[in-house]
Amino acid sequence: MRGILEKIKQIPWWGWVLGFVYFGLQYGLYRLADWLSRVIGTIDRAFEPKIPAIDDLIPIIPVFAVIYLFSYVFWICGPIAASLTKKRNFVNYITGLSLAYLIGFLIFLFMPTFMDRTKEGLMDVAAQPGLFNGLLAMIYGADGSELAFNLFPSYHCLISLYCYLGVRKQPEISKGFRAYSLIMTLLICLSTVFTKQHYIADVIGGLSISLICYLIVQKWDPGKKYA
Repeated sequence: MRGILEKIKQIPWWGWVLGFVYFGLQYGLYRLADWLSRVIGTIDRAFEPKIPAIDDLIPIIPVFAVIYLFSYVFWICGPIAASLTKKRNFVNYITGLSLAYLIGFLIFLFMPTFMDRTKEGLMDVAAQPGLFNGLLAMIYGADGSELAFNLFPSYHCLISLYCYLGVRKQPEISKGFRAYSLIMTLLICLSTVFTKQHYIADVIGGLSISLICYLIVQKWDPGKKYA
């Protein structure tokens, strides 16, 4: 416990600030894209990124709603944890995450996607009694209710993977926390499909954008001036 408290004391102010700023930015860009797509009319061309042969085989597991909601805490901790690493890595982390956010936003705006939760039978499941079903109902209600938009790419998968990449192989971060970040990333990705918030294509899209942006920024290395 003492070691954890010492680590918390070492977190620079910009780590705390950017942790909450980027959490708000994610939500803001998601909502902005939804609003702008309605203004310019691209939402009228929204398509369903479902692959029936795969997505219809994936069951809905309401307990994963807990992991899905916990992801928001995990995202806040991403920049905070990365701020404990060298400035070079932190600058690269923020640059890559910003690029991934922007790509996701542009896809939401110009290539919007949708899910008909009534057709998928999800609203009936969420209406059943039980704590986890209630959490599903809350998630669905905050995200379009019967009709959800902007599934592809999954921001949940995109951001979670980048949280892990930001601390991966960083000696300032304990092996335990790095393992925890990887496990949480995997669980969050699973939660997106087991809560039926996303189709499998959304998961692949989110992970791909995150990894590509990470590799681009590692090659570009804008933080090298802090080496």
